[in-house]
Amino acid sequence: MMTEVRNNEDETRYELETDAGLALAAYAPKNGIVSFTHTEVPQALEGQGIGSRLIKGALDDVRSRGLKVRPLCSFVRSYMERHPETHDLLAEPLG
Repeated sequence: MMTEVRNNEDETRYELETDAGLALAAYAPKNGIVSFTHTEVPQALEGQGIGSRLIKGALDDVRSRGLKVRPLCSFVRSYMERHPETHDLLAEPLG
């Protein structure tokens, strides 16, 4: 079972509930920019697209709120590098 990606603002992280546990993407919001700092996926689910589903949902939420992204987390950065349709969300260019 997997639920939808949700923004847990109290914990400043996006979450995706799975049968193997919680996948999460921690962030720090400041001045209209969401800085993603860390992503975790349950070890049993690594390599199965859970992290990508989590980040896609998180970025969709960021977009709907009119915010920008700073991908400090290497996983989020890599995801955004592979998905040019997310580049408009960047607070500054990748590079």
